[in-house]
Amino acid sequence: QVQLVESGGGSVQAGGSLRLSCAASPSASRYIVSNYYMAWFRQAPGKEREGVACITSGGGVVYADSVKGRFTISKDNAKTTLYLQMNSLKPEDTAMYYCAADRRAWCTFEWRAYDYWGQGTQVTVSS
Repeated sequence: QVQLVESGGGSVQAGGSLRLSCAASPSASRYIVSNYYMAWFRQAPGKEREGVACITSGGGVVYADSVKGRFTISKDNAKTTLYLQMNSLKPEDTAMYYCAADRRAWCTFEWRAYDYWGQGTQVTVSS
């Protein structure tokens, strides 16, 4: 059973930065991080879960228009960890952030396409 555990959330002022991490465990984690599509989603209260960024097994990346130029997704295959560097944060970035993984998702931002999910980490940006 693959488990994804997010960390790094917190409260910051607008214009600030945060770096989210998503660690995969247990023994299959290196295979998952190296070979699966991995993505970050977020969900604000009362809103639909939305895709933020995705990275392919080969390192190709896709971003939502709302975060382009501000967020950077990356992964460390050796550490079996996915990252999301978030700069120039805005109040509208406030949400619970989730990492997700799937073998066939093709970096879609349709959240139902992903089989594995973390429990989420809260990001709050104040103006």
